[in-house]
Amino acid sequence: MCEKPALCPPHVAQILDISRRSVYRYISSGELSVVDLRTGNERSRVRIPSRDVHELVRRRTAASLWR
Repeated sequence: MCEKPALCPPHVAQILDISRRSVYRYISSGELSVVDLRTGNERSRVRIPSRDVHELVRRRTAASLWR
């Protein structure tokens, strides 16, 4: 899927072929975790660990087998 240790939400959306909004929904629901790389008073710079993206795909793939 990717080699980087952490990805920005738009990149995750592109990889999974979903909207950025869906990525943020997964974050809000706890299905994806984030690392906030903001320094000082900057706006948030979140990154999603690649392993979490892989795990989400694995969980969703396994779940779809039982429907």
